[in-house]
Amino acid sequence: MAERIDINRLQKDMFIEHKEEPYRVLDYEHVKPGKGQAFVRIKAKNMLTGNVTEITYKASDTIDLADFEQVFADYSYSDGENYYFMNSQTYEMIAIPKERIKEESRFLKEGMQVVVFIYEGQPTGIELPKHVELKVVETEPTFKGDTAAGGTKPAKLETGAVVQVPFFITEGDIVKVDTRTGTYVERVK
Repeated sequence: MAERIDINRLQKDMFIEHKEEPYRVLDYEHVKPGKGQAFVRIKAKNMLTGNVTEITYKASDTIDLADFEQVFADYSYSDGENYYFMNSQTYEMIAIPKERIKEESRFLKEGMQVVVFIYEGQPTGIELPKHVELKVVETEPTFKGDTAAGGTKPAKLETGAVVQVPFFITEGDIVKVDTRTGTYVERVK
């Protein structure tokens, strides 16, 4: 039986059940209008489809928490259809269809440890480390004077992701990227 909580105890990154499907809370807002009843607006990701939606509850509602298992696993490889992760404790391989982690796969690197979310025995998604260090494999050359004005240019990383980086970044540099926003953080020496 799923645990029920008061909607006002909701927190970011909790897993909830909505219309018998699991969702991960990305953001939430308590709204108290001048007239009428207070409510909670939730931005949540459907863990089965990957779609992000807004859900509204009355402030007096209770919700069910989704029963998720979280497993540490290391990324091994992709065969084009699935991504394969090795459970760090049992050494079993976990296959996740590419549609379920298309956003996260942009920053996946062989050997990277992730958290795999398992719902009712089925892997439904992953959580990457907050920051990853990746090599720049392609970017426009820097010209004298570019760095003085600041600004950014696109850079292709070893995983295929393209992020905006400062002009002083060159091919071969290692950069730290925030996986939650897909943005450049800093150059790593």
